[in-house]
Amino acid sequence: MGDTGLSLHRTGDGLACVCHTTAAMGHPRGRVVLLHGLRSHAGWYTATRTQLSAAGYEVAFLDRRGAGLNTAQRGDTPSFHRLIADVAEVIRELKRTRNSLPLVLAGISWGGKLALGVAAAHPRLVDGVALLCPGLVARVQPPFTTRLRIALARFLRPTRRFPIPLNAPELFTASPLWQQFIAHDPHGLTEATARFLFESVRFDLHLKRRVRRVACPVLLMLAGRDRILDNPATRRYLARLTNARSIHVVDYPGVHHTLEFEDAAYLPELLRWMQQV
Repeated sequence: MGDTGLSLHRTGDGLACVCHTTAAMGHPRGRVVLLHGLRSHAGWYTATRTQLSAAGYEVAFLDRRGAGLNTAQRGDTPSFHRLIADVAEVIRELKRTRNSLPLVLAGISWGGKLALGVAAAHPRLVDGVALLCPGLVARVQPPFTTRLRIALARFLRPTRRFPIPLNAPELFTASPLWQQFIAHDPHGLTEATARFLFESVRFDLHLKRRVRRVACPVLLMLAGRDRILDNPATRRYLARLTNARSIHVVDYPGVHHTLEFEDAAYLPELLRWMQQV
């Protein structure tokens, strides 16, 4: 693997967020910016980062504000617009050097929603979007009464924390080893603020209106035994991408939500697609 390190990205509103960077081995052929899911963080995806680097890609994996190694404002965000801006700022910083390298934005789970949001808001920043079991249409959500409490707290106590609806490790993988890893992960996000959860719903509504602005090639990877996402509805969702240059869909019938823990074959497929971007 190429040289790996941590850097701090200072966001436009002054927050420091950790970015995991991995240099390309050999002559760089492109860049990948990775975005993790609601509970996860960059530390879940070592194999992905390693193989992308070995294939000649510079990798930047941003720990979302309030998640992963970021301890400030845990599980919170001022707005979904701010999350989009955080990613766009990182991409612009990367493009200050070797701007000619193609850049792929890869979103995993909830990060897939964020990746599409960035590509819709800033279409010239991104050359391709890879969606790895993207959190566009969820099967898992808080109970109705909890959603009511979240909506009320958003206006009365916006930083009140609620458990995220993804705290069962078996939702992510069938592997007992990786289930133990998730259960004892000190950096995984298990709670989020009412403001974050409310903004996530607002983001869903916003993205449905704006997603047709995505113009670059799109890759969609789906896990056939996903218990978190609604795969048929996700396929229908992509019909909204009427301006995308191309859409390539790959199914992994026997695997669960987190491809990193389930099926290493997805990485060669991802690389093949990236080489055509």
